Amino acid sequence: MKASNSMLLIRIVYILFFSIPLVKSDSGLDKFLRCLPKHSNSSKPITDSIYTPNNSSFQSVLESSANNLRFLTPLTPKPGAIIAAQDESHIQATIICAKHYGFQIRTRSGGHDHEGLSYVSYVPFIVLDLFNLRSIQIDLESETAWVQAGATIGELYYRIAERSQVHGFPAGICPTVGIGGHVGGGGYGPLMRKYGLTVDNVIDAQMIDVNGRILNRESMGEDVFWAINGGGGASFGVILSWKIKLVRVPAKVNVFQVLRTLEQGATDIVYHWQQVAHKLHRDLFIRATPVGVTGTSGNNTVQVSFVGQFLGGTERLLQLMNASFPELSLKQDNCLEMSWIRSTLFWAGYQNGTSVDVLLNRRQNKFFYKVKSDYVKDVIPVTGLETLWKWLMEITDSNFVEMSPYGGRMAEISASETPFPHRAGNLYKIEYGVYWTNGSMEARKQYINWSRNVHAAMAPYVSNNPREAFLNYRDLDLGSNGSNYTDFEVAEVYGAKYFKGNFLRLARVKAMVDPDNFFKNEQSIPPFPHQNSH
Repeated sequence: MKASNSMLLIRIVYILFFSIPLVKSDSGLDKFLRCLPKHSNSSKPITDSIYTPNNSSFQSVLESSANNLRFLTPLTPKPGAIIAAQDESHIQATIICAKHYGFQIRTRSGGHDHEGLSYVSYVPFIVLDLFNLRSIQIDLESETAWVQAGATIGELYYRIAERSQVHGFPAGICPTVGIGGHVGGGGYGPLMRKYGLTVDNVIDAQMIDVNGRILNRESMGEDVFWAINGGGGASFGVILSWKIKLVRVPAKVNVFQVLRTLEQGATDIVYHWQQVAHKLHRDLFIRATPVGVTGTSGNNTVQVSFVGQFLGGTERLLQLMNASFPELSLKQDNCLEMSWIRSTLFWAGYQNGTSVDVLLNRRQNKFFYKVKSDYVKDVIPVTGLETLWKWLMEITDSNFVEMSPYGGRMAEISASETPFPHRAGNLYKIEYGVYWTNGSMEARKQYINWSRNVHAAMAPYVSNNPREAFLNYRDLDLGSNGSNYTDFEVAEVYGAKYFKGNFLRLARVKAMVDPDNFFKNEQSIPPFPHQNSH
């Protein structure tokens, strides 16, 4: 039986017959918990960081940074304990004791894993939650910062702006995403055409390995450092912190949003956007976001939001747009000039004038959702766009597609420089998203099937052999293993889609740093060669 099929059977049996939380046994969990203080710093008692199902705060801590309601149901397996580490030694103790007593570890920094892999497993497991480890140390003299894995993107942006109005960092637009996983999967945002991905601006790291050792770039070696920067850090150890390189931004940037429906010529504008967005000046980033909506006349239609950022003044922006993308008809009234830090609020969907303090709010909006991704190497013809529109109009007001242009700095970095391989030759990346609020199994089936159907319908127009995907937009439909068994051949399938030719190097690094495959999940990197996988 294939590993994925056997895992499905295990899940069904679990749901039908076993209790929640999923633990080895009371005695096994008790032994694990008693083990922890023996291996941690006595000046910071680890007992203050332990939440078991008997603790009144257990459920609230578990749910606090889990934003996909698909994995917060009564039938979702629960950990035997949550270790909300407050000290490096708490992580070391969790690794040592979990390994000794046969518990799997799922590490969570922000909880935005789209398939819940950072806090759900179908074998006895512990959640190692890093939300307490979120210090950010800015050094403007060297233009660098050390950022602990539990910090959020919003907290990082806020701390940078506290110190400088002319520095920023190329990361995502959602402020509550944890830095640990964001960097581990590649990370990107509106600055990527100017400065590349988040991982392209990481210069050091601290990781705790399977033996509990704290390693930096020098002591872990260049191969391991390469692997954790975009290869999914959770496959190799527990990322404690990243050292990042701050980037220069002007004192004022311009942002804009232009909305067009199909009736207003959106199809033609998107068709032209595909041809120019990746070739525009690298200071200019324009994302196209089509959504299915109910029109004013009651008929379903598609509305495309063209959202942009320019690292410069309004006059220069309008000159560039009139010369390169006149089809959008950008006007001065569409443009808002603001500091870079305020632009992060704009991208996060906050109203103009909102206090930047909102970036410190770690509370997440929770809903049911499913996402998928694609890479586009050739302009999609109008017939292909119309195929996409048809699917978007089938379920209105609950879907979105984000088309993010590449080119600029992205086209200059080698596909093997980091594990993230999607570089030159890509016009843009697509994210397909669908969300819902009805928790019934019927609704879940309807929306997930919609997601799979739109993805299948777009196959003729996107990358192939392999059909590439973005690790941060994790999708178990691409192939997955069981919670506790990593079949190399199964991993090669999803590995090729996420990492292309970099997958085998990642597997070799895995064999060096975690040969017994302690750190694993349904889409982790297995050790190479085949016979070493477990």
